[in-house]
Amino acid sequence: MFQLISHFRECEAKLKLIAGASKHVGMVLNCGLFGRDIKVSEILDSELLGEGLIPTLQHAHDNLLVENALTVPYRATTYGQLVESTFLWQLHDLHSIEATVSDGIQLTPPGLDSVLSVKRQQYAMHCNPIQEEIKLLSEPFKIFEFDFWKRPESSGETELCVKATNDGRIHAVVSWWVLQLDREGTIYYSTAPRWISSPTITSPVGWCDHWKQCVWFVPGSGISIFKGEEIHLHATHTETSISYNLDTQVPTSEILNHRCMTGDLQLVLPPERVAIYGDKGWRLSMLKAVQSMLQGRDHPLCLVADDSVFLPLLVAQLSEASHVMSLLPGLKERGLQYLQAAAHANGLSRNCIEVLEKRVKQLTMHDIHQKKVDLLIAEPFYVGHDGMLPWQNLRFWKDRTTLNDILSEDALIIPSKGILRACAISLPDLWKSRCCLSNVEGFDHSVVNATLGACSNLPELEEGPCLPFFVWQCGEFDVLSETFDVMEFDFSKQICLCQGKSQVKFTKTGVCHGFVLWIDWVMDLQNSVVISTGPDRRYWKQGVKLLGTPRTVGPQRSRNVQACSAVLEACFNPLQGELKIILDFL
Repeated sequence: MFQLISHFRECEAKLKLIAGASKHVGMVLNCGLFGRDIKVSEILDSELLGEGLIPTLQHAHDNLLVENALTVPYRATTYGQLVESTFLWQLHDLHSIEATVSDGIQLTPPGLDSVLSVKRQQYAMHCNPIQEEIKLLSEPFKIFEFDFWKRPESSGETELCVKATNDGRIHAVVSWWVLQLDREGTIYYSTAPRWISSPTITSPVGWCDHWKQCVWFVPGSGISIFKGEEIHLHATHTETSISYNLDTQVPTSEILNHRCMTGDLQLVLPPERVAIYGDKGWRLSMLKAVQSMLQGRDHPLCLVADDSVFLPLLVAQLSEASHVMSLLPGLKERGLQYLQAAAHANGLSRNCIEVLEKRVKQLTMHDIHQKKVDLLIAEPFYVGHDGMLPWQNLRFWKDRTTLNDILSEDALIIPSKGILRACAISLPDLWKSRCCLSNVEGFDHSVVNATLGACSNLPELEEGPCLPFFVWQCGEFDVLSETFDVMEFDFSKQICLCQGKSQVKFTKTGVCHGFVLWIDWVMDLQNSVVISTGPDRRYWKQGVKLLGTPRTVGPQRSRNVQACSAVLEACFNPLQGELKIILDFL
């Protein structure tokens, strides 16, 4: 990209490019780069260190820079704040939440409290949307300071004494960083949430997709604290991450020892999946769907086609006569070890669930003991799909088609169908962040738009991709239409080309930046149990189709609008698993 931009600017002779991180450049001295006076870098992620800032700075100071070289940025400081938040708690503490559900399934049984958990790390998240759900329990406190003008250490630690400003329960540490860009301390950039004010930040920083706040979950149900009470926080950093331990928590070494004892039983899932498994409404829907499909079935053979660890246990508990098999295509051996232990802890036979260690395409009647499958079920959930578009989970439909020859004639398939739904939406922050680049500081950046995935302000006849986002994390947004159905995917039939076309009327005046699309899963034949994954559900990502040019829209007879309705046409190609979308405003 650099070469393209510098070529169009005709300044290649003044600029020398070495393709690679500085720490990987083996011939630095021969490139004439030894003893430079100025270093400018932007090797930052939401956590600050995750993109290799420390090793890059170390190499630069050891090999590239003169003593007391000028660096931009000059310094970075990380800050934190103790918070109480039920939402953040639900993203990781499945064991405590399961104590309140009534379906009888324990995914984290006593003695195996942390057997199904999230990774111990900081999670990048926009905290502004949940500001009203957060109770602040302390003033902001400084954690680490990194001086770019000198060689940093590979690791560090600090002990802090934090005083509570409110009664509450500490569920998380919210953190952010502040950059001092110049040596004089007149220019700053901050990723702080909007409830933080600072005299050094003179203008508010707008929403951006690349830098967010970070959330560190306090293990378990949190730590109770009273106003005025002090708590000790131990912070450590490696070359690439920052972690915390509060004085009444289990020390990290003990957590590691516990994980060593659980061995292969330990399952690490994304926070959103942990929250789904703890959601009473979701679990009740699954319970109703499975109870319905088991009615009138004697000794059914049930095959769980995805990576669900909830459904195999649920079927085995509801029907002791059933033969439960699971594919666990992503979890594999770890999933097998977990299910055996969880089944035993739930009062079931350790071997009541059989895990087939084969791919879908390799399954034969021999693998399922010469008996055809009566019940084929899925959530659907596939490990590694959490960052993908919603229709990537139609992998279930593809697998169902592959398994067609081993399904009985009256086999029940859950979910029975998927409904592609959509709504028009105003998303000014996201749209702006995806705008095509043109002239930036005298340089023409338009040549890199395709590489960067720009999809706003596209030239005519060019079409941007559909992108996966948690819409609630996308800054300002406003729904401008009713939800409408685009097409249905019937899982009782084999996978096929699907097309749908719907006209939608706008219900609110505003600027339409695009459409949000998602799949609602119908979990029973009566269409009475539906799992929605729309923009009002924070545990699922939606697909966002941004317009090249926003439109001013409104209801019928609205003044000064460009459109009162729109037609959305979609085509699902089963070979590529892609969804093509065509929009027309009326």
